[in-house]
Amino acid sequence: MSLELIRDFTHCFLSSSVQQPRFTKNPNKWNQIKRYHKKITPFYPSISNPSSIFSHSTLTHLSLCLLSSRNQSSIYFANSHTLSAFSVSFRIQALIVMAEQEGGNGSPKASSLTPYEEALDALSSLITRRTRADSSNMGDQFSHLFEYLKMLDLEEAISNMKIIHVAGTKGKGSTCTFAESILRNCGFRTGLFTSPHLIDIRERFRLDGMEICKEKFLAYFWWCYDRLKEKTDDNIPMPPYFRFLALLAFKIFAAEQVDVAIMEVGLGGKYDATNVVREPVVCGITSLGYDHMEILGNTLGEIAGEKAGIFKDQIPAFTVPQPDEAMRVLEEKASQLNVPLQVVTPLEPSLLNGLRLGLEGEHQYLNAGLAVALCSTWLKRTGHLGDANLEQSKNTLPEQFVKGLTSASLQGRAQIVPDQLINNDRSNDLVFFLDGAHSPESMEICARWFSLAIKEYNPDQTLFTQQPDSSKFSLEVVKMHHGDRKSTQILLFNCLTVRDPDLLLPRLMKTCADHGVYFKKALFVPSVSVYNKVGSQAMAPIDSNVDLSWQLTLQRVWENLMQVNKGKITDVASEELKEDMEMSASNCEHSAVFPSLPVALKWLRDRVQQNQSVRFQVLVTGSLHLVGDVLKLVKK
Repeated sequence: MSLELIRDFTHCFLSSSVQQPRFTKNPNKWNQIKRYHKKITPFYPSISNPSSIFSHSTLTHLSLCLLSSRNQSSIYFANSHTLSAFSVSFRIQALIVMAEQEGGNGSPKASSLTPYEEALDALSSLITRRTRADSSNMGDQFSHLFEYLKMLDLEEAISNMKIIHVAGTKGKGSTCTFAESILRNCGFRTGLFTSPHLIDIRERFRLDGMEICKEKFLAYFWWCYDRLKEKTDDNIPMPPYFRFLALLAFKIFAAEQVDVAIMEVGLGGKYDATNVVREPVVCGITSLGYDHMEILGNTLGEIAGEKAGIFKDQIPAFTVPQPDEAMRVLEEKASQLNVPLQVVTPLEPSLLNGLRLGLEGEHQYLNAGLAVALCSTWLKRTGHLGDANLEQSKNTLPEQFVKGLTSASLQGRAQIVPDQLINNDRSNDLVFFLDGAHSPESMEICARWFSLAIKEYNPDQTLFTQQPDSSKFSLEVVKMHHGDRKSTQILLFNCLTVRDPDLLLPRLMKTCADHGVYFKKALFVPSVSVYNKVGSQAMAPIDSNVDLSWQLTLQRVWENLMQVNKGKITDVASEELKEDMEMSASNCEHSAVFPSLPVALKWLRDRVQQNQSVRFQVLVTGSLHLVGDVLKLVKK
């Protein structure tokens, strides 16, 4: 049975038709159905004619039979005798992934793409250049979103969701991750929508803390995509990339019947696709700063106004301490909508009972404080605050809150990854410290984290042990003597051309220097990810003629900074980093430009092999895209 035919079955089912559908006027397709009918008749003799394949009961039985050969899948799908219309369509959609192409009897030739790649290709077709959403273009046609909700029958589902909505410049993903982990540990079924993804698109959709599986993703994806494809037209075209993903998130969370949906704003707030939520339970605004000015505005006031667009009439909201200009705008917008706006302070470390936050960095205590306020308010407004001793006092946090805060995890933010492609006994000789900082403020926070992390991270002196009274691993430092080994710090950097390296790189260099950390070499590379294509294979081919003008600009900024600080920074030249520089496109005393990320990684690995007395610690920052690219290439 072809993948296309399976989807045609689904189309027919979703349209509630039990007659020969429109597409079967095509003789070739109808002949395929009749051949398939002939094949399955011995197993399901009650099928009287080919068109009866489309009946509700037949689809139910057929889907379960075909899935029965996949033990794990059949256990999941066949756990209920009462099947709703959606659950049946879900089973049929899942065949796109689970049913293999069958040979013989005229079955269609297998596609060169996997079902997952086929879906990602369809998703890639929705990528467009993002424009500023304002009054001149009616919020980039923001009203279309409500038409899409009607097409997908999501209006009532969203109105019934218990949503936490979070906007901001820095810390949105971390705050949402903390909030999801807290409420999951309180026993609630959670849905979390964040952006961007680093390796796989499914990272954006988490159910109970886990990214959605491919089978479910494909089922929900095609359900939304095909229905929108059928109902959109020239006046209301297919939604662009991020808007489709937000709609997909709402569909997933509604169908999965989550208790709470935590929605991270993609960009801005007022005209963001997540802002179709009319009545969230509570809203949050994380730290504000200068970012995406080409879309959100050139002042903190303008940016704050966009973020405050998620405020809803009389719905409580929380924020963190903000610059005066931004805070004034937030307070003004809150007053206009009768929003009780409260400012939270960083979480007191003592409330964690001697444990550490699951996300590293001092700044995370501010995000954690905001997450605690959001979750407490969500519990109170949904009538759950009295459940399972979830009340908190000024000096204590509920046990579930502590567990949620200390077990939270998020890729690409203050993440430490030893290179797994080097021999296992030497993997700690090349360690990547990854943080997707891309604004001046977050660059300073990143530099502070890295400076402290490289001093704490010493694999020769660290032993992980399991405490008998806890399921969580704790860190116990054991003094060992393996001789002194030199550590060399290297910067691996790239940023989007809309960023200002004259604001980013000085903050990074100065903060590191203030902590006694100096980079022996800065490496600048072009992006690997292809921005007009989604998928783990969406990597730009290595091109000897690739445009490196932006990376050369970054290099000039770095070299100028080094010259300015020449009297302050000493002993930065490293002999082990002067070898094999012909691999680079441009080599200077303190930096190098490489034509691609894979070439830069090969150069680093060669240095490790040739300098066994040196441990290389590489800070990867400037762009979440770069962090994701490195993770793809470094992790097995």
